[in-house]
Amino acid sequence: MNLRDILLFAVVFGGLPFMLWRPYIGVLYWTWLGLMNPHRLVWGPAYGFQFAQIVAVVTVVGLVFTKDERRWKGAPEVYLLIVLLAWMSLTTVFALLPDDAWEAWKRVMKIQVMGFVALIALNSRRHIELMVWVLALSVGYFGVKGGIFTLLTGGEYRVYGPADSYIDDNNAIALAIIMTIPLFYYLFATTKRWWLKIGLALAMVLCALSALGSQSRGALVAIGAMSAFLWLHSRKKIALGASLIVLGVLLVGFMPEHWDARMRTILEYHGEGSAEARLHAWTMLYRIANDRFFGAGFLPYSVETYARYMPEWPTVHAAHSIYFQLLGEHGWVGLTLFLLIWFFTWRRARWIKRMVKGREDFKWAHSLSSMIQVSLIGYLVGGAFLNLGYWDFPYYLLILLVVLSDLIRRELTPVRKGAIGGQQATLDRNWGADPQPATTSIPAQSPVPTSTSAQGRTLAERS
Repeated sequence: MNLRDILLFAVVFGGLPFMLWRPYIGVLYWTWLGLMNPHRLVWGPAYGFQFAQIVAVVTVVGLVFTKDERRWKGAPEVYLLIVLLAWMSLTTVFALLPDDAWEAWKRVMKIQVMGFVALIALNSRRHIELMVWVLALSVGYFGVKGGIFTLLTGGEYRVYGPADSYIDDNNAIALAIIMTIPLFYYLFATTKRWWLKIGLALAMVLCALSALGSQSRGALVAIGAMSAFLWLHSRKKIALGASLIVLGVLLVGFMPEHWDARMRTILEYHGEGSAEARLHAWTMLYRIANDRFFGAGFLPYSVETYARYMPEWPTVHAAHSIYFQLLGEHGWVGLTLFLLIWFFTWRRARWIKRMVKGREDFKWAHSLSSMIQVSLIGYLVGGAFLNLGYWDFPYYLLILLVVLSDLIRRELTPVRKGAIGGQQATLDRNWGADPQPATTSIPAQSPVPTSTSAQGRTLAERS
């Protein structure tokens, strides 16, 4: 057992008592283990040790006995996710390759069950911001490391992710890294420590360089979509546009000629092996969805499946698209549920921004929602070319938005009759509607009315 193994065992097992006492700590540990896969960075007995299962069990036990606040946060996207998981269970029963399908089903269910635990355990601004730090650093570690590697090698070699994970190949790690850049920006914008701002700014630059160093064309398309969305919604379009152009020119100019040649093939899919393989895989999955109501189940990619649904293409390829992945594996019903989940998640982010607009005390919530939207743009665009339909990172963004909206509802609760001018101040609880900003009923300069109950405490007191 080497020093890395010892350190990893000490960090995980040393945290178990705290998980029993504060279950949200267990959620943070689970997220870190699932995204960063630190056990894949060692070479001894810790490499194959079941850290995540131990953390999950201890966290659930702690959730039962803790005195911390426990709140279930229902939302349309949460219930749609539950329906999708139930549908996936049904499609697995009818899977073309049942052994592989059930193994994949177990992995997906483990991830999502702990997501529901997170919905219950996370309840405050402090919880939310700790989760953002864990998400950013877990993936950002590979971004910073990959950026340094790209600098030292001149971009000649590709950046890869942790072995045996959802993000092990160069395309997946590239998308994962660029999805963390908006979270790093949120942390940069909200921290007051100058040295931390410098570190976060450096991390963002290295992550961008790492994404380019992966030589992933899908990641480049996602970066373009994220930059365009950020620019369109910025109040300082000239300054931001100039900064993006200068940074882009510097980073792209650093990359070698063969990188430039590879990126030029984005629109030249005819005759390009990887692009043509994707098109044939998508065709096969489309045919499966039209032939089988339940789809093919998880992981239907085999010689037999291709021979049946794509006989004109001789080799086997995976979906390379979150949309065709859901379509072929779980049918049109599965794809529809998947799209609805992200549609309502996007609306929730918009609702949060509208509700806190103009309030200095919730400026952080507006910023976080905006950056999550930027990150989701990267996922929804870049994911069109990757097998990341079940990757946990975007679902944690969904959880953050649901927890954040629940926190806002509790902080901006309707004031009892007579509290303001003898009238009851109302707050539109229908997040799907287009409510007026909270400042119309409670001025931003005035403190938020509170009650004597624990739930009535202000956000500053709880965090």
